[in-house]
Amino acid sequence: MNKIDHKTDPTCIFCKIIAKEIPANIVYEDADFLAFLDIHPVSLGHTLIIPKDHYRWVWDVPQLGKYFEVAGKIAHAQQKAFDEEAIWSGIRGDEVSHAHISILPQSKTLGNKKDFEGNAQKIRDALK
Repeated sequence: MNKIDHKTDPTCIFCKIIAKEIPANIVYEDADFLAFLDIHPVSLGHTLIIPKDHYRWVWDVPQLGKYFEVAGKIAHAQQKAFDEEAIWSGIRGDEVSHAHISILPQSKTLGNKKDFEGNAQKIRDALK
């Protein structure tokens, strides 16, 4: 597999996650986007979706349609994985200067939101 060169910011924590320099509980990855569990989850399976190229704001991402298709995939997987109808989302870029969409179940389901590997596996299984 050929390594894809991406625009990165060496000081960005999300760029370091993309480069696999920092571990993350990844639930989805393709050539352009990466989705992983938020280390400070608000609910079960709280997932961040980021472009692999470093863009400051979501609105700067050239493949905006594909970006939201990935967000939809993750949201549907969360519905299935956690038996939740309501999935919330937020467009972020303030606390980390790398575009990201936050997708999280409403969280009526009981469970441990800090069971990162277990929750990540549920989402990965639901994506199949």
